Amino acid sequence: MERKNMDEQNRCRRKLRVCVATCNRADYSKLAPIMFGIKSHPDEFELEVVVLGSHLIDDYGNTFRMIEQDDFDITSKLHTIVRGEDEAAMVESVGLALVKLPDVLQRLRPDILVVHGDRFDALALATAAALMNIRILHLEGGEVSGTIDDSIRHAISKLAHYHACCTHSAEQHLIAMCEDHSRILLAGCPSYDKLLSTHRRDDYMDVIRSWLGDKVQDHDYIVALQHPVTTDIQHSIKIYGLMLDALISFNKKTLILFPNIDAGSKEMVRVMRKKGIEQHPNFRAVKHIPFEQFIQLVCHAGCMIGNSSCGVREAGAFGTPVINLGSRQTGRETGENVLHVRDADSQNKVYHALELQFGKRYPCSKIYGDGNAVPRILKLLRSIDLNEPLQKTFCFPPVRDSISQDIDHILETQAALAIDLGGTNLRVAIICQRGKVIKKYVQPNPKTYETRMQLLLKICADATRDAVCLNCRLLGVGVSTGGRVNPQEGVVLHSTKLIQEWSSVDLRTPISDALHLPVWVDNDGNCAALAERKFGHGKGVENFVTIITGTGVGGGIIHQNELVHGSTFCAAELGHIVVSLDGPDCSCGGRGCVEAYASGMALQKEAKRLHDEELLKVEGMDMKLAEPITAAHLINAAKLGNSRAEAVLNKASTALGTGIVNILHMMNPSLVILSGVLASYYQAPVQSIISEKALISAQNIKVAVSHLEEPALLGAASMVLDYATRRTY
Repeated sequence: MERKNMDEQNRCRRKLRVCVATCNRADYSKLAPIMFGIKSHPDEFELEVVVLGSHLIDDYGNTFRMIEQDDFDITSKLHTIVRGEDEAAMVESVGLALVKLPDVLQRLRPDILVVHGDRFDALALATAAALMNIRILHLEGGEVSGTIDDSIRHAISKLAHYHACCTHSAEQHLIAMCEDHSRILLAGCPSYDKLLSTHRRDDYMDVIRSWLGDKVQDHDYIVALQHPVTTDIQHSIKIYGLMLDALISFNKKTLILFPNIDAGSKEMVRVMRKKGIEQHPNFRAVKHIPFEQFIQLVCHAGCMIGNSSCGVREAGAFGTPVINLGSRQTGRETGENVLHVRDADSQNKVYHALELQFGKRYPCSKIYGDGNAVPRILKLLRSIDLNEPLQKTFCFPPVRDSISQDIDHILETQAALAIDLGGTNLRVAIICQRGKVIKKYVQPNPKTYETRMQLLLKICADATRDAVCLNCRLLGVGVSTGGRVNPQEGVVLHSTKLIQEWSSVDLRTPISDALHLPVWVDNDGNCAALAERKFGHGKGVENFVTIITGTGVGGGIIHQNELVHGSTFCAAELGHIVVSLDGPDCSCGGRGCVEAYASGMALQKEAKRLHDEELLKVEGMDMKLAEPITAAHLINAAKLGNSRAEAVLNKASTALGTGIVNILHMMNPSLVILSGVLASYYQAPVQSIISEKALISAQNIKVAVSHLEEPALLGAASMVLDYATRRTY
């Protein structure tokens, strides 16, 4: 019995024999990070590497050498490509691979075969492994691209036992295809693990100039990569010629890669040579570029053009503008950096697309990954029970919701990084879809722009690392700040006096570049309104106004479920509604504004005046000698019967109530929400003033006090959660 238990323990501890099969330069960029991860755990895994397909062809760069340069031992090299680059050659190549693979797989006897993507070589691998009862892990299943690749990809998914997909939509597609949801991992793209950590090299200009010459500048060149569409070869060749003509006319340095080995590639190369591209001074035509260098070139390009999956996937992580030609990738999920030219039927149309896209920069996107795919995939490999039955089971309709939408799990795909740039403190929080603050970071706000941005980016970097440990997937970053903001550009136009040196500042670009996430920026009053719309009293209310009564007076207006910004982003400056022509001076330079009467600073000023005149303190009021005078002392004195304090507060309440009445008559909201430290005090008097001064139709409008503890952070998060999750592709 003891010997039997020991044998079972040894069997449980046996290394998992993982065979990774790579067919071409593109799939190796996705498989290499996993191979490095497996290799770094020799006590748990035994790695076998099989190389086949275009890796072993001289015309395509003999790219198997880069695998050897990465210090991987190639167990088997299989020459499986039948030359011809037409439809028949592709079929014959699949057949040749099926003839050669059984001997290799029988010799290696892997526990699991890792296969990537949608190539015909990969279909041969999956077919052979399935028929030989070898478990298959398929990477990047469930995606839609729009060509024969879809059919091949879905066929491999049906043969595979486990799936590591990149996007939420791909996960849903696999579930809809009746794949077992418990064997689907939403991992992200493995290539993102490498490109997000290595793309910012100090020597990137050396890389660029080594391929394009010494005179080329950052963001002043084009990367072109166009492959055949095997379901419409002649049309794809025509598009290729139009692209080359447009690039010649556009007159920018261009790095152009040879097409892949699909049917039609030979004709495309003929077109390229007929137009003299290889001898043209503006072009550099190459067969292969090492992945690390290719990433530098894509990251710093002025534009990428063609129909490579790299354009719609990896390029989005850098915000590089992309022109996608034809139908090969039109079904893919993309960031806003991609401009589709589906019907590229003229040189002029392609040229115009180049004019629109070249030199622009977009927010970084993490649709396809957050840099942590490999740890998730290794965790999946560790969880595989080799004693489970090999036979696949399918989950037929009704389709069960994915784990990321299960109420019993943290919604990994629905979390936001929220930033509140206050006058005193810099606050950052990870906030989930339900409005729960998962983790919060608070630091004193530095006084200068440089130190403030440095601290902000450091806290955000810490938060993104913590998010992985907390099982949160960050969709984007929302920033709440004082002053006037252009939310379309993510620029603070004019800051408040509390945040010095914070005018005409682009917050969106440095945060997006550092975190590779889309970034939304808005005024703190607008953010408070957004927070109420999603999490507070404004939920389900079509028209309402939020008034913040704190150090200043601000707010936001929701009209027909949308935030009102105004033509110059100056809408909802509710604190600067004038209620008296000869009132006190306001910080805006005017007189008689609501803020000059009812803000915390205005009340503090009046409290200090009464204190200096020895008219503030009354019997029963406890004040320490060294204690700073605040608005709270004024309110306390009024509660204890100080008539002068009561008069100040009555005037402040009247001013605020009058300003709100003006809002009711202009916007006619159905609800007024008071937020901030003075909200509970102002609620009753403001409601009373509305009843007295408003038109009959507006007298019954309710005034509510916000119950949200973190309106600025929640509003910043809601910008991400509302817009990122409803984005359509």
